[in-house]
Amino acid sequence: MAEYIQKAPIFIVVILLVLGFVCLIKGADYFVEGSSSIAKRFNVPSIIIGLTIVAMGTSLPETAVSVVAAVSKNNELAISNVVGSNIFNLMVVIGVCCVLMPILVDDMTIKWDIPFSLICAGLLFIFGSLGSKTIGRYEGALLLALFVYFLYKLLKRAKENRESVSENEEEIKLISPILSIVFILAGAAAIALGGQLSVKAASRIAIEFGMSQTLVGLTIVSIGTSLPELCTSFIAAKKGEIDMALGNAIGSNIFNILLVLGISSVITPITFLTENAIDFAILIAFTIIIWIIVYKKKKLTRINGILMLVLYAAYTAYIIIR
Repeated sequence: MAEYIQKAPIFIVVILLVLGFVCLIKGADYFVEGSSSIAKRFNVPSIIIGLTIVAMGTSLPETAVSVVAAVSKNNELAISNVVGSNIFNLMVVIGVCCVLMPILVDDMTIKWDIPFSLICAGLLFIFGSLGSKTIGRYEGALLLALFVYFLYKLLKRAKENRESVSENEEEIKLISPILSIVFILAGAAAIALGGQLSVKAASRIAIEFGMSQTLVGLTIVSIGTSLPELCTSFIAAKKGEIDMALGNAIGSNIFNILLVLGISSVITPITFLTENAIDFAILIAFTIIIWIIVYKKKKLTRINGILMLVLYAAYTAYIIIR
């Protein structure tokens, strides 16, 4: 498919880009519906579903791009893809959801999810900034071990909170377990396909306009692989599943660092460039800003969402001109 897109006429590439967006939107719709039904059936809070099943499903494009980059020894793309996607998830995905509907943030998200995401980004920054400035196989193994710990804590939390089902969750359409699984798998497949089509087609269009491969990796590829998170969180927010929307974005950021870069660095050690350090410092700063806001107010308002989108626009302008 990638080879065909590179050789196809530009109008065909545009059609494939549109098709990719359709797959992302419909796939996200089915994915959220199936996941929400499972959450209601087993009395699992939506924030947990968002942090696990939905986050893992919407991280499929990042995983595919980064693992392929690692196998082809092009890990510069892997790390720029992850940091770019994480900043997009944090500032645009959550920002758009805030603009659509203010988000009330629960205590566990404030005390555990956001700080753990911050620790993951900080740990990767330390790995890449000190010593050989390389994220090697041992560091990758540690990231994967932290990923297992993260899943353990989430499962333990889900077990403790099974009885707490919100009013919104009571209104979720309940479908059969088999159909829920079909929706989740079909939605994930459509998301993965849509992400790949969107990224490859958008990259081809960008290169036609003279953008460098590095800039494409930091912008088109990272934004393209984050489109599933945006579509899924947007649809979840529209359906009243704000917890799932927030959990999806935060969970995807944790997955991207611990799982995606963990696997990539185990396959092939990653060279951490100065630009990567700057981008991760920006990610950490943005995360701290949002953490301070929600720690004080316990919510994210439309004004906060607009501010997040403005900060992302400023970051995009910076990486284009640097």
